[in-house]
Amino acid sequence: MHNFVKGAAVALLSLALSACSSSPEDDTLAKTSPEVLYTQARTSMELGNYSKAVRSLEALDSRYPFGAHKTQVQLDLIYAYYKLDDSASGIANIDRFIRLNPTHKDIDYVYYMRGLVNMQSDNYMFHDVLGIDRTDRDPKAAQDAFNDFARLVKSYPNSKYAADAQKRMQYLKNRLAKYSITVAEYYIKMNAWSAAAVRAQSVMESYPDTPSTEKALEIMATAYEELGQQKLKDHVLLVMKANFPDNDLLQ
Repeated sequence: MHNFVKGAAVALLSLALSACSSSPEDDTLAKTSPEVLYTQARTSMELGNYSKAVRSLEALDSRYPFGAHKTQVQLDLIYAYYKLDDSASGIANIDRFIRLNPTHKDIDYVYYMRGLVNMQSDNYMFHDVLGIDRTDRDPKAAQDAFNDFARLVKSYPNSKYAADAQKRMQYLKNRLAKYSITVAEYYIKMNAWSAAAVRAQSVMESYPDTPSTEKALEIMATAYEELGQQKLKDHVLLVMKANFPDNDLLQ
């Protein structure tokens, strides 16, 4: 008798869990035709209700993967995830789209969105609002965004997104250069002069057209001074004189 009661309790619990697992909205979506679902999704996006749009689009994507709107559904999902700041879902859907549709007519847009999503992932809006400099944070997402935009510009130079991608690449170069300067300054504090010089030199080589180059030269001059590398320091000062003649190190 005891085993029967226990078994009945487990069965009832399973039924309760299954009942809770599907909401009334899920049941409604399951009964809605693909045409109506897509219309609902587009309306939600136009109204700025991206959470609701995602629910309709995900239902379409999972239940009708070969439907008439299949690629547009995936493109809309990418944009909706971006608007919701859901970087992980955005990148996952972008990479799936590229894998399944490498020659799609809008593939340049998809690479552009990949850059935007990675760039968004790198941003700390709260810190930006407060004016807090957080260039010391891990630059992986910024580097990924730069690579995405670079691929777009190189592979699709005539894309309508290419010009904006180039502007964003310059912003990202400035951000990556500042990160390297932060690392070099840390090495200076640790008296790791060789490491500081190498990191500063990488700024000159990789990001020569950024505002961080003057600081990179200053770090290199200081590091070479500490290392007793007078010839290298003199060369750095010559470069500085040609580019930043008013720098304090030249006075």
